[in-house]
Amino acid sequence: MIVIAHLSDIHLGATPESAARARAVMRHLDALPADLDAVLVTGDIADHGTADEYEQARKLLASRHPVLIGPGNHDVREEFRRVLLSEPDPGPGPVNQVLRTPRAIYAMCDSSIPRQNPGHLDEETLDWLEGVLAGSDRPVFVAFHHPPVPLHAPLIDGIMLRPSPRLEELARHPNVAAVLVGHAHTAAATTFAGRPLLVAPGVVSTLTLPWEGGTTWETCLDYALPPSLAFHVLDDEGRTTTHYRVVTAP
Repeated sequence: MIVIAHLSDIHLGATPESAARARAVMRHLDALPADLDAVLVTGDIADHGTADEYEQARKLLASRHPVLIGPGNHDVREEFRRVLLSEPDPGPGPVNQVLRTPRAIYAMCDSSIPRQNPGHLDEETLDWLEGVLAGSDRPVFVAFHHPPVPLHAPLIDGIMLRPSPRLEELARHPNVAAVLVGHAHTAAATTFAGRPLLVAPGVVSTLTLPWEGGTTWETCLDYALPPSLAFHVLDDEGRTTTHYRVVTAP
């Protein structure tokens, strides 16, 4: 059995409470009695993409569990690379990373478009993902920031991932266990290319859906609700189960 923690949308620098909320989530994970196979953080780490925000993230997201962090539309690739990934000469290209553990492979793709809110997986990223999948001998979790299908939240659906037939083809690879995304600030589960598509809730805030009154950006993000995260479990029969957990922030 493989157990993954999945969190997203920390937005350090967005509110005075954002760091405390992220700290509460990471303390919850580090206090678990068992080891996790991985902790995946699917984007919007910093709200403004500054070096100070990434330095804070580097400390807050450190864990005894293996951690893989990807960028979102609020992140800045060069500072993300320089501070979080310790790259001495960071470039502007997509930040694609792979984490290989004894029981699974985690492919974190960069779906961000610099200085834009919608998402896109360019050919460089798709070529990279194809290479990861071609060499896979274990279950693969494909992760990126933007949902590739509508979630029936118009404000989020308007800035989702741009359609990609090639991504759909790659997601059908027999070793892909699930596709994991963030961006929506709400826990959600659906399918994509015949695979589970699992959306992490937000750490900094929670999306209020249209039938709950969230019809504008001013009304759809609730910063008072506590932070939360997802646990994804892959069993020996290849079935993925997701549990969502609310964390009490100080």
